[in-house]
Amino acid sequence: MSLPSCETMKTVGIRTTKSTVHLFGMKLDALRMPDAVGQLLDWVQNRDGNCHYVVTPNVDHAVMFQKHVGLQRAYADASLVLADGFPVLAAAKLLHRPIPERVPGSDLVPALFETVDAEARAYVLDPSPLRVFLLGAAPGVAERAAQNIEQQWPAVTVVGTYSPPLGFEKNPTENAAILRHIAQARPDVLIIGLGAPKQELWVHAHRSQIAAPVALCVGATIDFLAGEKPRAPAWMRRVGLEWLHRLLGEPRRLAKRYLRDAWIFPQLVWREWAAGRRAVSFDPLKSTLHRVETAEVPEFVDQAGLWDIANSR
Repeated sequence: MSLPSCETMKTVGIRTTKSTVHLFGMKLDALRMPDAVGQLLDWVQNRDGNCHYVVTPNVDHAVMFQKHVGLQRAYADASLVLADGFPVLAAAKLLHRPIPERVPGSDLVPALFETVDAEARAYVLDPSPLRVFLLGAAPGVAERAAQNIEQQWPAVTVVGTYSPPLGFEKNPTENAAILRHIAQARPDVLIIGLGAPKQELWVHAHRSQIAAPVALCVGATIDFLAGEKPRAPAWMRRVGLEWLHRLLGEPRRLAKRYLRDAWIFPQLVWREWAAGRRAVSFDPLKSTLHRVETAEVPEFVDQAGLWDIANSR
Protein backbone atom coordinates (compact mmCIF):
# COMPACT_ATOMS: atom_id res chain seq x y z
CA MET A 1 0.00 0.00 0.00
CA SER A 2 1.27 3.45 -0.93
CA LEU A 3 0.70 5.86 1.94
CA PRO A 4 1.28 9.62 2.20
CA SER A 5 3.82 11.20 4.48
CA CYS A 6 1.97 12.94 7.28
CA GLU A 7 2.49 13.92 10.89
CA THR A 8 0.54 10.97 12.28
CA MET A 9 2.95 8.62 10.53
CA LYS A 10 6.18 10.17 11.81
CA THR A 11 6.46 7.51 14.50
CA VAL A 12 9.14 5.32 12.96
CA GLY A 13 10.99 3.51 15.71
CA ILE A 14 8.16 3.96 18.20
CA ARG A 15 8.71 0.39 19.41
CA THR A 16 11.93 1.49 21.11
CA THR A 17 11.02 5.07 22.09
CA LYS A 18 7.43 4.91 23.31
CA SER A 19 6.57 5.23 26.97
CA THR A 20 5.38 2.13 28.81
CA VAL A 21 3.47 1.61 32.04
CA HIS A 22 3.67 -1.56 34.15
CA LEU A 23 0.28 -2.51 35.53
CA PHE A 24 -1.04 -5.83 36.89
CA GLY A 25 1.87 -7.69 35.30
CA MET A 26 1.23 -6.17 31.87
CA LYS A 27 3.44 -3.67 30.08
CA LEU A 28 1.07 -1.10 28.57
CA ASP A 29 2.05 1.29 25.80
CA ALA A 30 1.11 4.83 26.86
CA LEU A 31 -0.06 6.10 23.47
CA ARG A 32 -2.84 8.34 22.25
CA MET A 33 -5.05 7.25 19.39
CA PRO A 34 -3.22 9.23 16.64
CA ASP A 35 0.12 7.76 17.73
CA ALA A 36 -1.27 4.22 17.70
CA VAL A 37 -2.75 4.73 14.23
CA GLY A 38 0.53 6.22 13.02
CA GLN A 39 2.43 3.17 14.24
CA LEU A 40 0.06 0.79 12.45
CA LEU A 41 0.47 2.70 9.20
CA ASP A 42 4.23 2.72 9.61
CA TRP A 43 4.24 -1.09 9.91
CA VAL A 44 2.08 -1.32 6.79
CA GLN A 45 4.31 0.99 4.78
CA ASN A 46 7.66 -0.27 6.06
CA ARG A 47 7.22 -4.03 6.10
CA ASP A 48 9.87 -6.10 7.80
CA GLY A 49 8.45 -9.57 7.19
CA ASN A 50 6.90 -9.82 10.65
CA CYS A 51 3.28 -9.78 11.76
CA HIS A 52 2.95 -7.00 14.35
CA TYR A 53 -0.07 -7.83 16.46
CA VAL A 54 -1.91 -5.51 18.84
CA VAL A 55 -3.87 -6.36 21.99
CA THR A 56 -6.20 -4.03 23.91
CA PRO A 57 -6.66 -5.13 27.55
CA ASN A 58 -9.72 -4.22 29.57
CA VAL A 59 -10.64 -5.27 33.12
CA ASP A 60 -11.62 -8.79 32.07
CA HIS A 61 -8.31 -9.28 30.28
CA ALA A 62 -6.38 -7.98 33.30
CA VAL A 63 -8.15 -10.50 35.54
CA MET A 64 -7.61 -13.43 33.15
CA PHE A 65 -3.98 -12.43 32.71
CA GLN A 66 -3.15 -13.20 36.35
CA LYS A 67 -3.38 -16.99 35.97
CA HIS A 68 -3.41 -17.63 32.20
CA VAL A 69 0.16 -18.40 31.14
CA GLY A 70 -0.77 -18.51 27.45
CA LEU A 71 -2.24 -15.02 27.64
CA GLN A 72 0.82 -13.78 29.50
CA ARG A 73 3.06 -15.07 26.70
CA ALA A 74 0.81 -13.54 24.03
CA TYR A 75 1.01 -10.15 25.75
CA ALA A 76 4.77 -10.41 26.22
CA ASP A 77 5.27 -10.84 22.45
CA ALA A 78 2.66 -8.29 21.32
CA SER A 79 3.94 -5.30 19.35
CA LEU A 80 1.49 -2.95 21.07
CA VAL A 81 -0.51 -3.31 24.29
CA LEU A 82 -3.10 -0.52 24.41
CA ALA A 83 -5.39 0.16 27.38
CA ASP A 84 -9.04 -0.37 26.53
CA GLY A 85 -11.09 -0.38 29.72
CA PHE A 86 -11.92 2.83 31.58
CA PRO A 87 -11.23 1.16 34.97
CA VAL A 88 -7.74 0.26 33.75
CA LEU A 89 -7.13 3.94 32.99
CA ALA A 90 -8.56 4.98 36.36
CA ALA A 91 -6.39 2.44 38.19
CA ALA A 92 -3.29 3.68 36.38
CA LYS A 93 -4.08 7.24 37.45
CA LEU A 94 -4.73 6.20 41.05
CA LEU A 95 -1.39 4.39 41.14
CA HIS A 96 0.40 7.46 39.69
CA ARG A 97 1.21 5.69 36.41
CA PRO A 98 -1.06 7.66 34.10
CA ILE A 99 -1.95 6.53 30.61
CA PRO A 100 -2.90 9.43 28.30
CA GLU A 101 -6.15 7.95 27.01
CA ARG A 102 -8.09 4.79 26.22
CA VAL A 103 -7.41 3.21 22.85
CA PRO A 104 -10.19 0.61 22.52
CA GLY A 105 -9.99 -1.79 19.62
CA SER A 106 -13.53 -0.85 18.63
CA ASP A 107 -12.33 2.77 18.21
CA LEU A 108 -8.86 1.99 16.85
CA VAL A 109 -10.18 0.24 13.74
CA PRO A 110 -12.50 3.09 12.64
CA ALA A 111 -9.77 5.63 13.48
CA LEU A 112 -7.34 3.73 11.25
CA PHE A 113 -9.88 3.64 8.41
CA GLU A 114 -10.75 7.32 8.84
CA THR A 115 -7.09 8.35 8.74
CA VAL A 116 -6.45 6.38 5.55
CA ASP A 117 -9.61 7.73 3.94
CA ALA A 118 -8.84 11.34 4.87
CA GLU A 119 -5.35 11.08 3.43
CA ALA A 120 -6.69 9.49 0.25
CA ARG A 121 -9.11 12.40 -0.22
CA ALA A 122 -6.19 14.82 0.08
CA TYR A 123 -4.37 13.13 -2.81
CA VAL A 124 -4.69 14.35 -6.39
CA LEU A 125 -4.08 10.80 -7.61
CA ASP A 126 -5.78 7.98 -5.71
CA PRO A 127 -3.29 5.95 -3.64
CA SER A 128 -3.59 2.22 -3.28
CA PRO A 129 -6.37 1.25 -0.87
CA LEU A 130 -5.75 -0.22 2.56
CA ARG A 131 -6.35 -3.97 2.19
CA VAL A 132 -8.19 -5.55 5.13
CA PHE A 133 -9.12 -9.13 6.05
CA LEU A 134 -11.89 -9.79 8.61
CA LEU A 135 -11.49 -12.96 10.66
CA GLY A 136 -14.25 -13.81 13.10
CA ALA A 137 -17.90 -13.10 13.99
CA ALA A 138 -20.84 -15.34 13.06
CA PRO A 139 -21.45 -16.46 9.46
CA GLY A 140 -22.58 -13.57 7.28
CA VAL A 141 -21.66 -10.87 9.80
CA ALA A 142 -18.20 -10.15 8.41
CA GLU A 143 -19.67 -9.83 4.91
CA ARG A 144 -22.10 -7.15 6.15
CA ALA A 145 -19.25 -5.44 7.96
CA ALA A 146 -17.24 -5.47 4.72
CA GLN A 147 -20.06 -3.74 2.84
CA ASN A 148 -20.39 -1.07 5.52
CA ILE A 149 -16.63 -0.49 5.66
CA GLU A 150 -16.25 0.01 1.91
CA GLN A 151 -19.31 2.26 1.79
CA GLN A 152 -18.16 4.49 4.66
CA TRP A 153 -14.42 4.47 3.89
CA PRO A 154 -13.83 4.17 0.11
CA ALA A 155 -10.04 4.06 0.59
CA VAL A 156 -10.38 0.76 2.46
CA THR A 157 -10.91 -2.51 0.61
CA VAL A 158 -11.95 -5.71 2.36
CA VAL A 159 -10.07 -8.44 0.52
CA GLY A 160 -11.38 -11.38 2.50
CA THR A 161 -13.64 -12.56 5.31
CA TYR A 162 -13.87 -15.81 7.20
CA SER A 163 -16.02 -17.09 10.06
CA PRO A 164 -14.19 -20.07 11.55
CA PRO A 165 -16.19 -22.98 13.02
CA LEU A 166 -16.43 -23.66 16.73
CA GLY A 167 -13.25 -25.28 18.06
CA PHE A 168 -11.23 -24.37 14.95
CA GLU A 169 -8.20 -23.39 17.04
CA LYS A 170 -7.67 -27.06 17.96
CA ASN A 171 -7.82 -28.25 14.35
CA PRO A 172 -4.47 -28.02 12.49
CA THR A 173 -6.16 -28.53 9.12
CA GLU A 174 -8.60 -25.68 9.74
CA ASN A 175 -5.84 -23.39 10.98
CA ALA A 176 -3.76 -24.13 7.88
CA ALA A 177 -6.77 -23.29 5.69
CA ILE A 178 -7.29 -19.97 7.49
CA LEU A 179 -3.64 -19.05 7.05
CA ARG A 180 -3.90 -19.90 3.33
CA HIS A 181 -6.96 -17.69 2.93
CA ILE A 182 -5.11 -14.80 4.54
CA ALA A 183 -1.98 -15.34 2.45
CA GLN A 184 -3.97 -15.48 -0.79
CA ALA A 185 -5.80 -12.24 0.08
CA ARG A 186 -2.54 -10.34 0.85
CA PRO A 187 -4.05 -7.95 3.42
CA ASP A 188 -2.30 -4.98 4.96
CA VAL A 189 -4.28 -5.42 8.16
CA LEU A 190 -5.84 -8.54 9.65
CA ILE A 191 -8.76 -7.73 11.96
CA ILE A 192 -9.43 -10.57 14.38
CA GLY A 193 -12.74 -10.74 16.22
CA LEU A 194 -12.71 -14.08 18.01
CA GLY A 195 -13.09 -12.90 21.60
CA ALA A 196 -10.53 -13.02 24.40
CA PRO A 197 -8.42 -14.91 25.08
CA LYS A 198 -8.96 -17.00 21.93
CA GLN A 199 -7.92 -14.25 19.51
CA GLU A 200 -4.73 -13.42 21.44
CA LEU A 201 -3.76 -17.07 21.80
CA TRP A 202 -4.42 -17.78 18.12
CA VAL A 203 -2.46 -14.84 16.75
CA HIS A 204 0.42 -15.59 19.11
CA ALA A 205 0.55 -19.25 18.10
CA HIS A 206 0.51 -18.44 14.37
CA ARG A 207 2.25 -15.05 14.26
CA SER A 208 5.19 -16.37 12.23
CA GLN A 209 2.79 -17.73 9.57
CA ILE A 210 0.35 -14.83 9.27
CA ALA A 211 0.93 -13.08 5.94
CA ALA A 212 -0.04 -9.59 7.09
CA PRO A 213 2.17 -6.85 8.54
CA VAL A 214 -0.47 -5.89 11.13
CA ALA A 215 -3.02 -7.93 13.10
CA LEU A 216 -5.49 -6.34 15.49
CA CYS A 217 -7.17 -8.38 18.25
CA VAL A 218 -10.35 -6.35 18.63
CA GLY A 219 -13.15 -8.57 20.00
CA ALA A 220 -16.64 -7.50 18.95
CA THR A 221 -15.47 -4.82 16.51
CA ILE A 222 -16.57 -6.79 13.44
CA ASP A 223 -20.06 -7.10 14.98
CA PHE A 224 -20.13 -3.36 15.61
CA LEU A 225 -19.04 -2.56 12.06
CA ALA A 226 -21.75 -4.87 10.69
CA GLY A 227 -24.44 -3.34 12.88
CA GLU A 228 -24.94 -6.76 14.45
CA LYS A 229 -24.43 -5.34 17.95
CA PRO A 230 -25.09 -1.70 18.87
CA ARG A 231 -22.30 0.25 20.49
CA ALA A 232 -22.93 2.24 23.62
CA PRO A 233 -23.85 5.90 23.03
CA ALA A 234 -20.88 8.24 22.90
CA TRP A 235 -21.74 9.81 26.27
CA MET A 236 -21.67 6.39 27.97
CA ARG A 237 -18.28 5.64 26.43
CA ARG A 238 -16.91 9.01 27.59
CA VAL A 239 -17.89 8.45 31.23
CA GLY A 240 -16.81 4.81 31.34
CA LEU A 241 -20.25 3.16 31.25
CA GLU A 242 -19.87 1.14 28.06
CA TRP A 243 -19.68 -1.99 30.22
CA LEU A 244 -23.20 -1.26 31.55
CA HIS A 245 -24.57 -0.90 28.03
CA ARG A 246 -23.09 -4.27 27.06
CA LEU A 247 -24.33 -5.92 30.26
CA LEU A 248 -27.88 -4.72 29.63
CA GLY A 249 -27.66 -6.02 26.08
CA GLU A 250 -26.24 -9.45 26.96
CA PRO A 251 -27.00 -10.11 30.65
CA ARG A 252 -26.89 -13.91 30.50
CA ARG A 253 -23.50 -14.00 28.81
CA LEU A 254 -21.81 -11.17 30.71
CA ALA A 255 -23.29 -11.06 34.24
CA LYS A 256 -21.15 -13.84 35.70
CA ARG A 257 -17.98 -12.46 34.10
CA TYR A 258 -18.61 -8.93 35.34
CA LEU A 259 -19.33 -10.15 38.88
CA ARG A 260 -16.05 -12.06 38.91
CA ASP A 261 -14.15 -9.07 37.58
CA ALA A 262 -15.81 -6.74 40.11
CA TRP A 263 -14.55 -9.00 42.91
CA ILE A 264 -10.98 -9.56 41.70
CA PHE A 265 -10.04 -6.30 39.95
CA PRO A 266 -10.18 -4.09 43.07
CA GLN A 267 -7.85 -6.59 44.76
CA LEU A 268 -5.37 -6.13 41.93
CA VAL A 269 -5.50 -2.36 42.43
CA TRP A 270 -5.23 -2.68 46.22
CA ARG A 271 -2.20 -4.94 46.12
CA GLU A 272 -0.31 -2.57 43.83
CA TRP A 273 -1.32 0.49 45.85
CA ALA A 274 -0.42 -1.20 49.15
CA ALA A 275 3.07 -1.91 47.87
CA GLY A 276 3.78 1.79 48.37
CA ARG A 277 7.11 3.02 47.06
CA ARG A 278 8.78 -0.35 46.58
CA ALA A 279 10.15 -0.63 43.04
CA VAL A 280 9.34 -4.26 42.42
CA SER A 281 7.94 -5.96 39.37
CA PHE A 282 6.56 -9.43 38.79
CA ASP A 283 7.48 -11.61 35.81
CA PRO A 284 4.53 -14.04 35.46
CA LEU A 285 6.39 -16.13 32.88
CA LYS A 286 9.28 -16.86 35.25
CA SER A 287 7.21 -16.73 38.45
CA THR A 288 9.87 -14.63 40.20
CA LEU A 289 9.95 -11.25 41.90
CA HIS A 290 12.84 -8.99 41.09
CA ARG A 291 13.81 -5.43 42.00
CA VAL A 292 14.05 -2.98 39.12
CA GLU A 293 15.47 0.49 38.72
CA THR A 294 13.12 3.27 37.66
CA ALA A 295 13.69 6.96 37.09
CA GLU A 296 10.00 7.75 37.36
CA VAL A 297 7.26 6.46 39.63
CA PRO A 298 7.80 3.07 41.31
CA GLU A 299 5.92 0.21 39.74
CA PHE A 300 4.75 -2.86 41.61
CA VAL A 301 2.99 -5.93 40.34
CA ASP A 302 2.70 -8.75 42.84
CA GLN A 303 0.32 -11.54 41.94
CA ALA A 304 1.44 -13.99 44.66
CA GLY A 305 -1.52 -15.31 46.59
CA LEU A 306 -4.07 -13.25 44.66
CA TRP A 307 -6.08 -16.21 43.49
CA ASP A 308 -6.01 -17.77 46.96
CA ILE A 309 -7.63 -14.58 48.24
CA ALA A 310 -10.13 -14.45 45.39
CA ASN A 311 -11.15 -18.07 45.84
CA SER A 312 -11.36 -18.06 49.62
CA ARG A 313 -14.80 -16.51 49.70
